[in-house]
Amino acid sequence: MNIIPTNLEGVVVIEPRVFGDHRGWFMESYNEASFKEAALRFNFIQDNQSFSATKGTLRGLHYQLSPKAQTKLIRCTKGAIYDVAVDIRRGSPTFGKWYGIELNEENKKQLLVPKGFAHGFITLTENVEVQYKVDELYAPEFDRGIIWNDPTIDIKWPLDVSPILSEKDKIAPQLEVAENNFIFGEKI
Repeated sequence: MNIIPTNLEGVVVIEPRVFGDHRGWFMESYNEASFKEAALRFNFIQDNQSFSATKGTLRGLHYQLSPKAQTKLIRCTKGAIYDVAVDIRRGSPTFGKWYGIELNEENKKQLLVPKGFAHGFITLTENVEVQYKVDELYAPEFDRGIIWNDPTIDIKWPLDVSPILSEKDKIAPQLEVAENNFIFGEKI
């Protein structure tokens, strides 16, 4: 697998090796030994899957507070998404900066979003399935969010219509006032 750093330290793109022939294709979507060799040491303990029926569905920006913070390994197995990570570690030189990438069933790329980052995506097609691994169980009492269109973050979402949002995501606070206990340089 090919591991590509981004403009946000710790956020990486994973390009798996895909082997194909007349029958179809095969790939390893995760290999613990390969991750450890690349100094990516996470103990993934839960797999999640979401389905979005409509193009323009926006989920995020989500995170869990420490001590229940989650590292996520995200991939799109059907359709296409624009996937985004935002650095929310106070004191970080990239605090409030974001990275975005298209993940889709064709390119098979994955995005690793570590603890201390908010995560969100918008569907670029109809009938989208997203799968992701996490290294901490979901804990609703630690679940938080940031509004998707926070002007201080200024994410360039590829939108041609108003996004479809959950009620929770419609009322999420801006980064400046969002509850957040991540400090750059502190072990999470």
